[in-house]
Amino acid sequence: MGRKDSGLGLDLQRKSSNNGGGGGEEAQFHVLAVDDSIVDRKVIERLLKISAFKVTTVESGRRALEFLGLDEEHNSLNIDDLKVNMIITDYCMPGMTGYDLLKKIKESSTLKEMPVVVMSSENVLARIDRCLQEGAKEFILKPVKLSDVRRLKGHIVKGHSKELQHNPISAKRKAKSDKHENLLEQPSERRCKIGKQSVA
Repeated sequence: MGRKDSGLGLDLQRKSSNNGGGGGEEAQFHVLAVDDSIVDRKVIERLLKISAFKVTTVESGRRALEFLGLDEEHNSLNIDDLKVNMIITDYCMPGMTGYDLLKKIKESSTLKEMPVVVMSSENVLARIDRCLQEGAKEFILKPVKLSDVRRLKGHIVKGHSKELQHNPISAKRKAKSDKHENLLEQPSERRCKIGKQSVA
């Protein structure tokens, strides 16, 4: 949909940056936004940054697959290395539609739990149903509003919980991190006692 910025390379499209006005806990969430329209990409990028998300934008489903490591040349990437928490994609794109991209992600053993949101300017019920049945968390009608974007965090949190359930390594890492944080919160004398007990 819309005119493509064909003169820009993939390196320019992979713009990852933290939001400029918030910080806080939400800044850890990284969204990959996919849209062939440069105007729509700019809009969704701006809304995501306002909502304290980190954003990477690409202009096609193929570019998204390359970034995710699901293309033929880069198919060994581990989900823990990606640091992407959600994908939001336009439905109508040349070459590979948002629905095709959704299917590829859900067919991946490493990325199938990642939340995917589809957006479109056309309110076609059959299209919406097909995407939701394939596993999309939500189908958003354009123009995308700030209230739409702010709902995304709930899907990310749920997706992260499912990932921990299906990925024992990630769960162990989180448990180890939580244990370390709890220890640091202990008074210094108590930390010393715990350390001595561990040595003993």
